[in-house]
Amino acid sequence: MTDTSMRPGRPGAPLDAITLPKEDLSRRLYRWGMWVLVLGALAWSFYPAEVFRAVNLVTDAANMGQYAKGFLNPNFHEWELYVSEMILTVQIAVWGTVLAVVFGIPFAILSSSNIAPFWIVQPVRRLMDAARAINELVFAVLFVVAVGLGPFAGVMALFVHNMGIIAKLFSEAVESIDPRPVEGIRATGATKLQEIVFGVVPQVLPLWISYSLYRFETNVRSATVLGIVGAGGIGQVLFESIRGFYYAETAAIIIIVIVTVSIVDILSQQLRRLVI
Repeated sequence: MTDTSMRPGRPGAPLDAITLPKEDLSRRLYRWGMWVLVLGALAWSFYPAEVFRAVNLVTDAANMGQYAKGFLNPNFHEWELYVSEMILTVQIAVWGTVLAVVFGIPFAILSSSNIAPFWIVQPVRRLMDAARAINELVFAVLFVVAVGLGPFAGVMALFVHNMGIIAKLFSEAVESIDPRPVEGIRATGATKLQEIVFGVVPQVLPLWISYSLYRFETNVRSATVLGIVGAGGIGQVLFESIRGFYYAETAAIIIIVIVTVSIVDILSQQLRRLVI
């Protein structure tokens, strides 16, 4: 008798005897087409983006070193001002992030194709695209004109821009949920709101928390430059130091920013471990 247990494709067959299924031709062509598009985009943008000038990073390295020497002796004589402005920057980021999350959640639900109908999803997504596409600095200029110079303009700039980002990230998490718990809740006669609260939110909450903490870290960095246009925080002091060629003071501010961002990163990691 012939032992069929070791034939290719059967359980127990040796690894070298297993015949792997051939990849579909259309899928292979699609994958190669995508690679051609990526390489074509790189080639198309090579000269317009002046990537060829990367060689200057080596040939002109001495110039960069000469410029960097001015930052080697940081001056912390006004450290109290720098620290207070950095704390204000973190406070701007806190409020900007919280507002973005609170208002971004409803837009995320309305942007999810497995929750809302097409005629609602598409307009809401385009609105969120607009919020994401416009930089925080542009929003900061608009709000400075509306509410005047100060931190509130920075809060509103971070809020509107990040609302678009939060809605995008949260909606992608909603669209990847397991539909069975939602269907089970629907079978009990629950309302649409109850389906979302008890069937959708428990599945996506860990991801939502992780995304929120990540955006908070990003907003602390973003808020450091909003002061350039008068939106408060350490950015205004930093811009004035750079504009006045006060390299020692600029170095001190940069060090404080780096330390603050590192502390925020460590704290957010600990929060993720506790909450998720």
